[in-house]
Amino acid sequence: MLLLFTTIFLLGSYGVLLRYYLHSWEKAGRYEPLPLQEIPFISVIVAARNEEHTLPQLIQSLKRQDHPQDAFEVIIVNDHSTDGTAQLALDLPANFHMAVPEVNAADSSKKKAIAFGISRAKGELIVVTDADCVVPPHWLPTIAAFQQQTGAQFIAAPVKFTHDNSLLQAFQALDFLVLQGITAASVSARFHSMANGANLAYTKQAYTNVNGFEGIDAVASGDDMLLMYKIWQQHPEQVLYLKSKEAIVTTGPMKTWGQFINQRRRWASKTFHYEDKKVMGVAALVYGVNLWFVVLLLASLFNSTNWLVLLGSLFVKLFLELPFVNSVARFYNEQKLLWYFPLFQPLHILYTVSVGFLSQLGAYEWKGRQTK
Repeated sequence: MLLLFTTIFLLGSYGVLLRYYLHSWEKAGRYEPLPLQEIPFISVIVAARNEEHTLPQLIQSLKRQDHPQDAFEVIIVNDHSTDGTAQLALDLPANFHMAVPEVNAADSSKKKAIAFGISRAKGELIVVTDADCVVPPHWLPTIAAFQQQTGAQFIAAPVKFTHDNSLLQAFQALDFLVLQGITAASVSARFHSMANGANLAYTKQAYTNVNGFEGIDAVASGDDMLLMYKIWQQHPEQVLYLKSKEAIVTTGPMKTWGQFINQRRRWASKTFHYEDKKVMGVAALVYGVNLWFVVLLLASLFNSTNWLVLLGSLFVKLFLELPFVNSVARFYNEQKLLWYFPLFQPLHILYTVSVGFLSQLGAYEWKGRQTK
């Protein structure tokens, strides 16, 4: 009886959360930019470490921006790369610059690289993306128009994974799609902070007012969400989400399961550094629901009647998640991924429980660095 009651309580709570996310996602209407009142000068900051193969694609997409070339600069901070990244500086346009942060390689980090880039930025509007991304042609003018029309001090914007039909890439794309939907829903409703560092914008003044990454610089990741929360504390009404297809940044998935797990461990490693208690509450609920399926599986090994509870719960979980996932997939034109959705349920539960546990243990390697 206790097993059944706990199952109903967890799935009921999870269903309420998902219903709230669905409502908030659909309420956040798609942004249609108006003409710019004035053309702002924008500083694009890119922290790059060992990205000789991916950075050229980003550079080419930035060259194709509809924003006037003399109204933006791109500062690529070469974070002590050990490959041929530095050689790419030899063929950059006049408004593109590459620099190395003024700290030694052992003490450097992505946050320090971004902070160094911002210290050299001329623009009041700072736009950040990753070196392995590709940005659409209307990216900068859409962000600039949104910031002008709303007065936003921090903007979270959409990201999607490219993928083929392999199990690994489809799994990453669908998992990330859900995270992006939650980001849009939570930020638009001002429920909790959430963002991805591949597509962010904030004013230099807001960054300066919170002393940049001070106080969060010891955390391996969090150049997005931890900074977002610092700015939200000062500007709670001006931390916004830009829901626009013209602003979707694309990036590639991890090529191996090991790289994928390392990436998600890095993302999850900042969990206990969140000061936003709502994020912690949501993370605890989602982790608890997935962990409970492991408990149900173990209980089924000792009592065969529990298999009915386990299978029924899997069906209910799928039923609860599908409307939200379907709505987000339509926005990103990724409805084909929904065919994988039922098949990925057991794998996603195992992945969530494992990564959540491993992210709090020991060090891991990222971009050739050992990180805690």
